[in-house]
Amino acid sequence: MTEQELSVRTKKELAKEEHTRAGRTFMPDVDIYETPDKLWLWADMPGVDEKSVDVSLADGVLAISGQVALQEYDNLNPVYTEYRVGNYQRRFTLSDRIDSTRITARITNGVLELELPKAEAAKPRKIAVAAQ
Repeated sequence: MTEQELSVRTKKELAKEEHTRAGRTFMPDVDIYETPDKLWLWADMPGVDEKSVDVSLADGVLAISGQVALQEYDNLNPVYTEYRVGNYQRRFTLSDRIDSTRITARITNGVLELELPKAEAAKPRKIAVAAQ
């Protein structure tokens, strides 16, 4: 293993926005993968389930947010902790190369998966060459 594989990452807390809900809000880590037909996005949101996640698209901005049940931690006095508990929020600006009408989302074990199909005009295509 390299040193990078063993490094500890800290969560990035959102500080610029005001929130109406108590507690901290973090920017979830994401992985984005591109295929010829679509983009895949996975966001790590531990403690979030299908009832507490929200995905919306408005004016070309895809917003994801997740609420963690903070009351479960109210009377907890840990001796040591490396994991900070909080809500999640992140936004992405989508290009017109994404077919926004066919975006799908699902969450499994705190990992939000988004499937972002490309618009037909954005997909690579083979152009037939005619002989004269």
